[in-house]
Amino acid sequence: MIILAATPIGNLGDASARLRKALDEAQVVAAEDTRVTQRLLAGLGIANRPRLIALHEHNERARAADLVELARDADVLVLSDAGMPTVSDPGFPLVAAAVAAGVEVTVIPGPSAVLTALAVSGLPTDRFAFEGFLPRKAGDRGRRLAELAGDRRTLVFFEGPSRLAVSLAAMAEAFGPDRPAAVCRELTKLHEEVRRGGLAELAEWAEQGVRGEICVVVGGAAEQQADEGGALERVLGLAASGTRLKDAATLVAAETGLGRRDLYEAALAARTAPKAPATPSTH
Repeated sequence: MIILAATPIGNLGDASARLRKALDEAQVVAAEDTRVTQRLLAGLGIANRPRLIALHEHNERARAADLVELARDADVLVLSDAGMPTVSDPGFPLVAAAVAAGVEVTVIPGPSAVLTALAVSGLPTDRFAFEGFLPRKAGDRGRRLAELAGDRRTLVFFEGPSRLAVSLAAMAEAFGPDRPAAVCRELTKLHEEVRRGGLAELAEWAEQGVRGEICVVVGGAAEQQADEGGALERVLGLAASGTRLKDAATLVAAETGLGRRDLYEAALAARTAPKAPATPSTH
């Protein structure tokens, strides 16, 4: 059996009784970082010393098949450094391989940075989407944010301290400077902090330097009255910046509620329409 176990995201007091029991009885542990797991065992006072197998982003696809075979005869406890395995952490290829091979997969639930940040953000929680880390390259990051600009769900991101200000500034440009957001830092730890405000305000604050593990929660797009002329201009603008015309029409249709086909055909007509001749000079 494969057992996915959530570990504390900062405060060891959040370790559940089930997690402690599983660690105390485990024979095999597949760990994102075996050193972190050793510290966890020591911090929780677990005397058991299971066999530790490294399972990280660089080897998990190659190692999945062997771990699945091992799990046919013995339980394999899967741990990430913090939170739930598979959620922006190693584990998904292993789970997929186990499911395909008919090996049972179960979960010991527990701490989650995504849900903790969402709950404390003060932003709507009825509909949300987790987007993980934004792309590092500015062009890729801009395209990802453009795709999300019209999403009405609350969005949750992970971000590193060195990239926070840049990412918040990019969000402010794509979503609007006043879009409400919350930067949640060092959740459950001694220096936990939640900073709330508009995206531009938060980007300016982050330029001073921010430390620790960070989640960014951003409010969804507000429902707006469809402006056909403005929507067409946005489609053409996205296309001019390199987005395929069909993709631009699809994105703007999602943002405005207008028909994707109508937007695409209008944009196509606008691009192919002959330009008016320039007015001759009188000088």
